[in-house]
Amino acid sequence: MKILFLTDNFPPEVNAPATRTFEHCREWVKAGHDVTVITCFPNYPQGKVYPGYTNSLCKTECMDGIKVVRVWSYMTANKGFIKRIIDFISFSVTSFFAGLFRECDIIVATSPQFFTALSGRTLGFFKRKPWIMEVRDLWPDSIKAVGAMKESVVLKYFSKEEKWCYSSAKKIVVVTNSFKREIAKKGIPEDKIFVIKNGANTELFKPREKSQELLRKLGLEGKRVLGYVGTLGMAHKIDFLIDCVKDLDDYALMILGNGAEKENIQQKIESEGIKNVVLLDSVSKNEVAEYIALQDAALVNLRKSSLFTTVIPSKIFETASMRIPIMLGVDGEAREMVEEFGAGLFYEPENREDFLEKLNTLFSSPEVYKSCCDGGEKLAAAYDRKRLAAEMLEIISK
Repeated sequence: MKILFLTDNFPPEVNAPATRTFEHCREWVKAGHDVTVITCFPNYPQGKVYPGYTNSLCKTECMDGIKVVRVWSYMTANKGFIKRIIDFISFSVTSFFAGLFRECDIIVATSPQFFTALSGRTLGFFKRKPWIMEVRDLWPDSIKAVGAMKESVVLKYFSKEEKWCYSSAKKIVVVTNSFKREIAKKGIPEDKIFVIKNGANTELFKPREKSQELLRKLGLEGKRVLGYVGTLGMAHKIDFLIDCVKDLDDYALMILGNGAEKENIQQKIESEGIKNVVLLDSVSKNEVAEYIALQDAALVNLRKSSLFTTVIPSKIFETASMRIPIMLGVDGEAREMVEEFGAGLFYEPENREDFLEKLNTLFSSPEVYKSCCDGGEKLAAAYDRKRLAAEMLEIISK
């Protein structure tokens, strides 16, 4: 089977969409299928093309048997609504034209923003091929949730396009049960919506000893290390985590990542003279496990919003796979999962008192701490990426 996959994030980018797509496509190639990925030149989240690449019209390469076609797009940092929309639209257009000249049996287009889905939908029409929409974010609802855009004619138009994509897709693959329920509420038949959650590469993300050399380099020796690893966006409320930890003498907060809020976070640390917070740039996927291993507990945090009760942050799976307890500030389906396996403790989003209470519970009881480590291992085993890739391949094959 020839699978054509459209995504605007792909390695060497290290965010969740890039990782999920790469690991799924790699398993499909191993299963004997011909997989072509159309993506842009790597630039997320700074909006600057990575070393070794140039933002040219088109270039092809091969990664672990995956044919990768990179096309030109307008590049901008992961901030500023208008520029980002131009970025999304430009990739939608260039990926469409590149897709016209690629043979395929089926087309898969992934969000989080649905302009990539628009390209997949249009390609399906012109090539007379079925297309599958993978939904990783309820866009445009998510941009309203973080206050990036208020209700307007433009937003209503986006919502109409969203529903048109759902209706025209042969099947829809979502990453949470809540997404399935929300899409079904829009009048989409439930039997065309399939849930394939995120998972962990358990071969890469496995327990390891802390690097004492790295601890010394980062000035984290003698501290209980709380870590946030991932995108630093408006939705993640990193300032809340800093305010919770900044007065705790025995703890240090390691923040690893890039995103729209990074400059604001840096300014906060400097202006308030905070000494126990370390802000680091993103590292490659192969390196990140070494940083995750430094954590005594991982912080998974989002703004307090009803929309975010429908999401399951992908960092949960990688952290759990390394047997690191999770401090979870996300209610809803993510909380249900973590509590089902006992992989960590939930605190009410943006509630500092509850955060500190749960932090004390985690570190004052060796039994609770060990139980969370064991629970993480069970969670990761239940959501192994290879098995999930096989399940999605079955949906595509049918």
